[in-house]
Amino acid sequence: MRVGILTGGGDCPGLNAVIRAVVRKGTMFYGDSILGFLEGWRGVLENRHMQLDLDAIPGIIHRGGTILRTSRTNVTKHENGLEKARQTLEANKLDALIAIGGDDTLGVALKLSQAGVKVVGVPKTIDNDLAGTDFCFGFDTAVNIATDAIDRLHTTAEAHNRVMIVEVMGRDAGWIATYSGIAGGADVILVPEKPFDLEQVCDLLKRRHARGKYFSIVVVAEGARYAQQDDQTTVGGKLDEFGHVRLGGIGISLAEAIEKRTGYETRAVILGHIQRGGSPTAFDRVLATRYGVQAIDMVHQGEFGRMASLQGQKLTSVPLTDALGRNRKVDPELYDMASVFFG
Repeated sequence: MRVGILTGGGDCPGLNAVIRAVVRKGTMFYGDSILGFLEGWRGVLENRHMQLDLDAIPGIIHRGGTILRTSRTNVTKHENGLEKARQTLEANKLDALIAIGGDDTLGVALKLSQAGVKVVGVPKTIDNDLAGTDFCFGFDTAVNIATDAIDRLHTTAEAHNRVMIVEVMGRDAGWIATYSGIAGGADVILVPEKPFDLEQVCDLLKRRHARGKYFSIVVVAEGARYAQQDDQTTVGGKLDEFGHVRLGGIGISLAEAIEKRTGYETRAVILGHIQRGGSPTAFDRVLATRYGVQAIDMVHQGEFGRMASLQGQKLTSVPLTDALGRNRKVDPELYDMASVFFG
């Protein structure tokens, strides 16, 4: 078979491990020819691609980013985009396409599937908020990076009697904030699922100070919001092709507000794209490899219009429609457990 593959949306550690697994099993076990589209759906629209054979994948399992590069191109926002994409796949005589991405990338994949294209999805979102699967690769790496940062900030916070605000990724779900906050011993964790009351946050910090703990660590997801406000904190007003505004700045806003209300010296650290960069953890390398093998197996089993899925410890598949249309939120029980250590 001739199989296409692309990586869309934001990059995350583990993408190359998926590509490697697809190429390795596809070529060595099935005798497939693998074609990689460059820069996600943009490469499909512009018919830009590279041949992926065994010579293209040595040494990439430990590399971050993606050898295919990526973009946030939305096929449906381009004139006759879906038809152009379908024509590209036909012109390259592809029997199937593997799309690696999150809600946006897989949303395009679903539309192509509904138009008759044979598509298989692989779940990718560093926020770990994609429905239909228990874990996405890249999340564990981001948590480890954030936890390491929190560990380092503990010492400087204690040395200066400061409150340190650590802003991490998490547009609509606070998985990174919750996991890294628990692992790093944060004193307050703020997530998009639970709008927070600023006065309650300040009261928690004052309670620590009253116990003789003159420094604190607050972890906040970029999509967290004040209870008194409807909107998230954003950077500029420009939207990407999928209608998303760029989030960021809640850490700085929160630091200023806390210092004003408590008098405690407060600083903000925004981890940003550091969470996406560098080598994936061993867990993410293994998970991404399993997803890649599952995806090429799904192609040969005719499981089109579906997404590879981790259910417990088992790899299976679910309809693309099950993965789209809603975000997988942080388990309230997990957050309640984390709140035991607040203040």
